[in-house]
Amino acid sequence: MAQFQTKKTILDIAPYVPGESKSGSSERLIKISSNEGPFGPSPLAVKAMQEAASDAHRYPDGDATALRQKLAEKNNIDFKNIICGAGSDNIIELLCQAYAGEGDEVLYSQHGFLMYPISAMAFGATPVSAQEKDLTADPQALLDKVNDKTKIVFLANPNNPTGTYWTRDQVTAFHAQLPENVILVLDSAYAEFVDDPNYTAGHDLVEQHDNIVVTRTFSKLYGLGGLRLGWGHACDEIIDILNRIRSPFNVNAIAQAAGVASLEDDAFVEKSISHNKEMRHLMTKELSDLGLSVVPSQGNFIIADFGDEARAEGCRQFLKERNIFVRQIGGYGLPTYLRISMGLKDEMELALEAISAYLKT
Repeated sequence: MAQFQTKKTILDIAPYVPGESKSGSSERLIKISSNEGPFGPSPLAVKAMQEAASDAHRYPDGDATALRQKLAEKNNIDFKNIICGAGSDNIIELLCQAYAGEGDEVLYSQHGFLMYPISAMAFGATPVSAQEKDLTADPQALLDKVNDKTKIVFLANPNNPTGTYWTRDQVTAFHAQLPENVILVLDSAYAEFVDDPNYTAGHDLVEQHDNIVVTRTFSKLYGLGGLRLGWGHACDEIIDILNRIRSPFNVNAIAQAAGVASLEDDAFVEKSISHNKEMRHLMTKELSDLGLSVVPSQGNFIIADFGDEARAEGCRQFLKERNIFVRQIGGYGLPTYLRISMGLKDEMELALEAISAYLKT
């Protein structure tokens, strides 16, 4: 058998494990494990995908021009400072590829998105995590880890899987203490679900600082997780560098069409945000009433502490036997918690009934 030389950092990577999505049962599956949109894609997006499918033999627009123009219009930012990718993961990978390699460090908070260390290690860099405080990124702990090797700081805001966040003032105060040659990446995948007026997704900050990048996704609010569509907002220099290394057709034509149509469906967006807020309040209250500790969330999910790893896993298995999938998050260092995405109202009610039944056993 041939022995190939592989980068040591790659061999050290623990592969990302997604939430369960298949059941051997023919009964209804309630999948509230992956932070997906409960309503599926916008009807306008479905129509756009169907129409785009007839031209699937053609290569897509390599610059995602129509999508970038619509994103610029919706977010009141400059078209030329937008890059699109196969999910926001793609933008994260490109940033690590461009700016972090052997001998460099990539910094993130203790319970941050697992793709940060995976992407760093894939390109030879060393991932470094900083302790959180009350399951929230701790600015001082992060700053204490910054050194001459630090090239990128990833801040998921709100964070997955905890749902905690920083206000605009906290972000700006933190950024002011970073060296100018360190890139701060604000991963705003869940920005649309935040209801604090003191929050910012970060686009206003990108326009003020060359070393801030914002990443966004269509996988959550817009229900397009299966298409892999995301985007980034950065200064001219960073956009130029990322465009040099991205694959020429990294966003397929059907995804581009769906993205444009999704951005035009304001009624769908308003419905999804309102529903999420209602379900998040319901689940937080009801699970708290059952005696579980629920972390206040600004995402489309909550995490509940069962106090014991075996008890949490027991509940997950109990739910799975009833075709209800939730997420075990031991990989994030939170083995006593389960993460529950916000699904349809009857799905949440069935999940609550099952959790209550488990706790009584």
